[in-house]
Amino acid sequence: MRIEEIDNNFTVKSPDGSQTVFLNVSQPPFKVHGLFSDKSGYYRIPYDVADDTNDGVKDLNLHTAGGRVRFCTDAGKIVLRAKMRCISKMPHFALTGSAGFDLYADGVYKGTFIPPADIENGFTAELYSGDGGMCEITLHFPLYSGVTGLELGFPPGSRVEEAAPYATEKPVVYYGSSITQGGCASRPGNAYQNILSRLLSCDHINLGFSGSAKGELSIAEYIAGLEMSAFVLDYDHNAPTPEHLEATHFAFFSVIREKNPLLPVLLLSRPQPNPDSEELLRRDIVKRTWKKAVESGDSNVYFIDGTQMLGAFGGDSGTVDNCHPNDLGFYCMAKALEPVLKSALKSR
Repeated sequence: MRIEEIDNNFTVKSPDGSQTVFLNVSQPPFKVHGLFSDKSGYYRIPYDVADDTNDGVKDLNLHTAGGRVRFCTDAGKIVLRAKMRCISKMPHFALTGSAGFDLYADGVYKGTFIPPADIENGFTAELYSGDGGMCEITLHFPLYSGVTGLELGFPPGSRVEEAAPYATEKPVVYYGSSITQGGCASRPGNAYQNILSRLLSCDHINLGFSGSAKGELSIAEYIAGLEMSAFVLDYDHNAPTPEHLEATHFAFFSVIREKNPLLPVLLLSRPQPNPDSEELLRRDIVKRTWKKAVESGDSNVYFIDGTQMLGAFGGDSGTVDNCHPNDLGFYCMAKALEPVLKSALKSR
């Protein structure tokens, strides 16, 4: 028997689009955050920057980690219709996280638009979002798949209006590894940047590139030119060796700092509650960047020790494979960063 025949709570209902008005989220009153778009779909950094960095970044640039749609509506039901260029399916990563969309109403999780197990190039799904009163909606894009088009459907007569801006409108920019991209959150809203965005009402840009964030100066120079409220540097896992991390980390930080002398910069080492000797060496390399900056008079750089991040709540229960955080791990990361980032943003 299929599991949904035994337990109907596992049934994914087919949407009824017969009385639905569809709107494209690329048009007002919707606001898409964290992504660029063109006729071929959504992407995270300009194509030429991705091309100049490495092949992994070129490919993963088309994945929509960190993307959000924000708007207000009184619709009690929303139908999502997504067209997708690629679907990432991994044995240790829920499809809801890699290819689903999360819906929040006034900051409260309402559900996930769940893709079918046999998804190929998109899907349609529906969720009930409220009781008919106006509420602010945030829709989180998939973490590890590419979206070429997105429409949202509403019952006829529904009001759809622009959302208020974030309290911190200049985005926090995150650069790093698969952990930064969101692997392996069970759903997009549980990636640590999305949690922080809701906790602190700050816009953000996710530049996590799985296996491909190696500290190249080409992407450092691009990031340095962005308008941002803070920068989080988190690529320890993708540096092939400690020697590579040593050779690139302070240099990457220096490119950012040269163009942004007052920008808050958070330096993270990898989240590992049971570090081995190499992981401790890597942590100390990251910490040396912080120490060197502080000794030069930099008062707006912060070090977050990854070996301490997961211990407060769950320790080694916070990953799926002793590397990639699960939802508990990402929550621990967000809570470790929250007071530091909150203080840094207030100083701006």
